[in-house]
Amino acid sequence: MVFRAAKSNLVVLPLSMSQESGVRLSVFAAVLLAVALGEILSPRRPLTVDKRMRWLTNFSLLIIGTVLLRMTLPIMPVACARFCQVQGWGLFNLVNSPSWAASILSFLALDCIIYLQHAAFHYIPALWRFHRVHHTDLDLDVSSGNRFHPIELMLSILIKMGAIFLLGAPAGVVLAFEVVLNACAMFNHGNIRLPEVFESRLRIILVTPDMHRVHHSIIPCETNSNFGFNLPLWDRLFGTYRPQPEKGHAGMTIGLKEYRDPQKLTLHHLLFQPFTARL
Repeated sequence: MVFRAAKSNLVVLPLSMSQESGVRLSVFAAVLLAVALGEILSPRRPLTVDKRMRWLTNFSLLIIGTVLLRMTLPIMPVACARFCQVQGWGLFNLVNSPSWAASILSFLALDCIIYLQHAAFHYIPALWRFHRVHHTDLDLDVSSGNRFHPIELMLSILIKMGAIFLLGAPAGVVLAFEVVLNACAMFNHGNIRLPEVFESRLRIILVTPDMHRVHHSIIPCETNSNFGFNLPLWDRLFGTYRPQPEKGHAGMTIGLKEYRDPQKLTLHHLLFQPFTARL
């Protein structure tokens, strides 16, 4: 069974909700295990706080955010893309373009939008209140890629679905983008030491742990750099690329200067942190 938009030659190969969930969960588990193993075998930095407490907090935030999204939003991005295709809504459902071109351009456009969204969450104070929860982590490892306030997750999904409505992105591309985004978030937050020559070449096409770690520096000008999650293209293009931290990866401090007490960075503190006075 396929769906075809009335004004588009793009074809959607639909997965059931259970199949889609299976794909997401399988990739999530595989990347989580691979990066966690890499952190044990070749760690980049020594951890400074109790890993068990951090992992409990970070994955609890993920579970709460996922449950909240399922309870509050009637459809999710992949279903949104299917709906748009059936209705013939969005650029690539209105313009007769090759499916390969629509797929590549949709993926690039979604990645650029995530980059711009990330920058906006840094520079708009009301949004930074929620995003700073992510930056209060005092160490960086694979669990940090899932440390987002539930309201930030909801806002991000709404922005993504707005982009899908405008683009008419194919459902398969949306699913692939979401899977890649989650996998890259865990990879580039990983506390992994990659061979220097390999890392310098890899970061030409993919955001690496060393590149993204700069973004979690306590120094503000470094925090406000390297916004990309998947592709480093946008940071280079828009002038926000910073190759290395000022104090080196071993000497840099992770986190925010206002939030240094691990006992005040547990789950219930982080859930209410956006509503406190500090900006």
